[in-house]
Amino acid sequence: MMNQILFAGVIGLFLTLIGTPLLIKLLARKGYGQYIRDDGPREHASKRGTPTMGGIAFITATIVAYFLSKVITGKPVTYSGLLVLGLMGGMGLVGFLDDYIKIVKRRSLGLRAKAKMAGQLLGGIAFAVLSLQFADNRGNTPASTKLSFVQDFGWSIGPVLFVVWALFMILAMSNGVNLTDGLDGLATGASVLVFGAYTFIGVWQFQESCANAQILPSPNACYEVRDPLDLAVVSSALMGACLGFLWWNTSPAKIFMGDTGSLALGGALAGLAICSRTELLLAILGGLFVLITMSVVIQVGSFRLTGKRVFRMAPLQHHFELKGWSEVLVVVRFWIIQGICVIVGLGLFYAGWAAER
Repeated sequence: MMNQILFAGVIGLFLTLIGTPLLIKLLARKGYGQYIRDDGPREHASKRGTPTMGGIAFITATIVAYFLSKVITGKPVTYSGLLVLGLMGGMGLVGFLDDYIKIVKRRSLGLRAKAKMAGQLLGGIAFAVLSLQFADNRGNTPASTKLSFVQDFGWSIGPVLFVVWALFMILAMSNGVNLTDGLDGLATGASVLVFGAYTFIGVWQFQESCANAQILPSPNACYEVRDPLDLAVVSSALMGACLGFLWWNTSPAKIFMGDTGSLALGGALAGLAICSRTELLLAILGGLFVLITMSVVIQVGSFRLTGKRVFRMAPLQHHFELKGWSEVLVVVRFWIIQGICVIVGLGLFYAGWAAER
């Protein structure tokens, strides 16, 4: 049963390791280079023209790795796995259109804000609605209308509020990863750590599934998740694909993921959290994305209310660059912060299970 997790991760890693340089050559030949803001750190000017839309590499690798792992092991695909992959692909498509317009049309803002939001909303609503369908023989659908931390708790909020909540999560994580993707390898490396955590969570939930439980000390001592093992397969494929992409994306980056990649990764993270019943836990597991997003909120809010800026520049990683930290130093220290967030999040996940035993 666990072989498909290993196969998905290894295939994803292999495909991006060999496929990304081919994509770099293709994008460079077509002149699809990154636009760099004039008001950013001066050191970033040298990155102008670096091939972008690299998210195509790990999105494709993840999808291929997932299905190949199924073919190799003879295991069936699941609705939960397909929905997370579909959300990732949908958000990636919106990002691709944004990147394409920036590069080909020479329009620095890419998609108009309303068009970009409409695309994200369309993909998010489709995921949220479909995730409440396809119940298994225990009545579990890929998502639940209850809020969740390490598992579901409280009363059902109903399908309408659930769609609103799911949209908030998808938009927040998509834009959070997008804001984090400002330094070579930063968002990619941080994502690898979170996908690693979700691989572990999926395996643990499968082993402690209520469907496999015999005598339980309490009703919450097992997990009612529709397809936990398959969520681990998706997470492993994403982790491997991002790790292979990081080889080419780390400083000095040969390629950037672009909005194609950042929106896709954010969508995948939100989808995994929703389908694994760890929605609020994602704020801790993905703590770096939350921290960087909040730095932008604080900066904008402070400037509008007081006319003063809290940081030298937002998002937060650029503040430290302007303080004199090298790009590599910022990235490594932020990876450490993300690693701590993952350790704390997994600790809370385990504590929630242990408290019920």
